Amino acid sequence: MSYEERAKSIGITIPKAATPVGSYVPSVQVGQLLFVAGQGSMREGGPVFKGKVGQDLTVNDGYEAAKLAALNCLAAAKSVLGTLDRVERVVKVNGYVNSAPGFTDQAKVMNGASDVLVKIFGEKGRHARTSVGVSDLPLNIAVEVEVVLACTP
Repeated sequence: MSYEERAKSIGITIPKAATPVGSYVPSVQVGQLLFVAGQGSMREGGPVFKGKVGQDLTVNDGYEAAKLAALNCLAAAKSVLGTLDRVERVVKVNGYVNSAPGFTDQAKVMNGASDVLVKIFGEKGRHARTSVGVSDLPLNIAVEVEVVLACTP
């Protein structure tokens, strides 16, 4: 079963890749590593979860935003690779959480991204991760996620 079939079988839809909002490309492959540009909690070109986690949004809202951002990372990867079946392993996830002052549960928010990657890729989805709270994100999105994937050339 392909990764996309696995995702679909458990009710997860990989969205279409978003058009970059700046002067960059969605992903760059160097050797076996694919570096995916930061993707936000966006759907159909607009932010889904806006505001600061811990003020405007709950930890659960943030979790869902991180999950959506990770799926957008997979969409960006697929736009370059052609298929997610070229992914050999999720190597690294960096997460940026638009955080209210004093909010310290960024790791719980970023579990949304980590959990969905493991659901899709199984053990190959387990990865190193950084979770950081930031004062603001573009378009006032709640979460931005970037990933590094090991892929077949």
